[in-house]
Amino acid sequence: MTTPARLLHPDAFLSPFAIDEAVARALDEDLGRAGDVTSMATIPETTRAQAVMVARQAGIIAGLPLAVATFQKLSPDTEITPHVRDGAAVEKGKPVLTLAGPARAILTGERTALNFVGRLSGIATLTSDYVRRTDGTKLRVCCTRKTTPGLRALEKYAVRCGGGFNHRFGLDDAVLIKDNHIAVAGGVRAVLARARGHVGHLVKLEIEVDTLEQLREVLDTGLADVVLLDNMEIATLREAARLAQGRVVLEASGGLTLETIAAIATTGVDYVSSGALTHSAPNFDVAIDIDA
Repeated sequence: MTTPARLLHPDAFLSPFAIDEAVARALDEDLGRAGDVTSMATIPETTRAQAVMVARQAGIIAGLPLAVATFQKLSPDTEITPHVRDGAAVEKGKPVLTLAGPARAILTGERTALNFVGRLSGIATLTSDYVRRTDGTKLRVCCTRKTTPGLRALEKYAVRCGGGFNHRFGLDDAVLIKDNHIAVAGGVRAVLARARGHVGHLVKLEIEVDTLEQLREVLDTGLADVVLLDNMEIATLREAARLAQGRVVLEASGGLTLETIAAIATTGVDYVSSGALTHSAPNFDVAIDIDA
C-alpha cells in the first residue's frame, strides 16, 4: 500500500501529524455538515472508477503525500499508484498518480488533493527557478515567515522540494532583530548586548541593517552571528561581503527577483531570503482525469 511517507522528498521533512491535520482540516472545510451531496446524489455507492492525476505544465512536484492522505482518509479501499515522488521534475502531460477505487471517494477528494498539489508544486517550481540561477555559487535561497496562515510547515516543505532552504519556522527559532527592535531598544549596540545577555548559547542571533555604517557597527560589537542586509544594491552587497570577511554570515533580503538573483549570487553573501517564494508563487496546473 502506498503511504504518504513514501512520497516525501528524501531530503526534506514533513511531519505526519502536519499532513493528517492539514488533510482533516481541508476535508472538513469542503464536506461541511452534509458531505458531498452531488456525488451521493449521482453516483451509486458501489460504483468504482479509475483516474489519473496529470501535470498540465512542466515543473517540480510537491504535495503528493497530502493527496494520497486525502484519498486514503475518504476510502482506505482506494488503490494509489505513484509515478513520481515529491521533488521530481515533470514534463507537461506526465502522470503523477493513478487512482482506482470507490468513485465517490475519488470525486469527493479530487479538489482537495489538487489544491494541495497545485499550491505546493507552484512553490517548489518557483523556488527551483530561483535556485537554478545560482548554480556554481555558494548562495542558498531561503523562504521567510510570509506564508499562508495554517500552512507554514507545508509551504516551507515545498521550498525544500524545489531545492531551497528554510529560514525561521517561527518567532521561537532564533533571534532576528529588525529595524523596529533597534529603534525601540536604543540602537545597534544596545539591542545586541541585551539580546546576547538574554538567550542561551545555542540560539543564533541575527540583526537587520540598512546601511554599511550599521554593518560596521555590528561587526565592531562581535555579538551577532548573522547579518541581514536589507534592500541593498548589488555593489553595496559586494562591499558588505568585503567588510565582513567571513566574520558573520550574510543574508541579503528585499528586492529579489528572477532577474536579479544571478547577480546577487556573485556578491559573496551566503544566503538570500524572499517571501515571494511562498506568497507569490503561481498555482501549478494539475488535473485529475477519470479513465473509467
